[in-house]
Amino acid sequence: MIKVLKPGFYSTIQDQGRFGQRSYGVPASGAMDLYSYEFANALLGNHKHDAVLEMTMTGAELQFLKPTIISITGAEMHPKLNNQPIAMFKAVLVKTNDVLSFGSLLIGFRTYLAVKGGLLTETVLGSRSMQKGITKAERIERGDTIAITDYSGLENSKNAKLNFKLKILSETNLEVMKGPEFHKLSKTQQNVLFLQEFKVSKFNNRMAYQLLPLFQNNLESFLTAPVLPGTVQLTPSGQLIVLMRDCQATGGYPRILQLTENSINILSQKTTGNSLKISLKD
Repeated sequence: MIKVLKPGFYSTIQDQGRFGQRSYGVPASGAMDLYSYEFANALLGNHKHDAVLEMTMTGAELQFLKPTIISITGAEMHPKLNNQPIAMFKAVLVKTNDVLSFGSLLIGFRTYLAVKGGLLTETVLGSRSMQKGITKAERIERGDTIAITDYSGLENSKNAKLNFKLKILSETNLEVMKGPEFHKLSKTQQNVLFLQEFKVSKFNNRMAYQLLPLFQNNLESFLTAPVLPGTVQLTPSGQLIVLMRDCQATGGYPRILQLTENSINILSQKTTGNSLKISLKD
């Protein structure tokens, strides 16, 4: 078991996501930065669907009530085990009653903690991903306990020698594809879209990121149409909204762009005020 001493700003349990439920209006959810999520599991030889802890902006403080192996990827939050710094991007042995904590955020926005065998919380609609209205809790809280598998002994594994692509934390270019309504933009609007420098507004979360400045818009809204994580919508006010992992299944704003999977990962590591550019994927 893991005991939550401090939950951090916004920490949730996530896996690859909830599939096959969007026709019922259920968000896909899953780790915001799937690259960092998958890397954390790979370091431990876990199954690619195993659940991890996703920590946003500040890290949690956790007490391990049994020995295990952990790995930490994503944003640099200065992890410590019993107040001693530990390395990220490698397998680390944790003993009974060890306390894992985190310091200040250096780069990135979301950090991932994987445990050997995954976090064994409830499965709802085929996923352990926390989601308001779907799972009993939408985030971890102080005093929670999280089940993990029994494990002892640090195994030598080729998985522990993987190289994490740190560029995902500093990259500012978002590659996109044209959305269904992109052709309705004028040529001038299309050009401005790829020349403008955008910034992440204060309105950013697991559901969507809003970008600034406002973008000139004369497109009409419509009743509703399918949307996906990475869909870029343009509102009547000229607000660019990039839908993220917890987004709805349909929307009524023009879908002018669609982020690549890698660009969703990049954007998930950005926070208020960070600058971004948009470019068409070759």
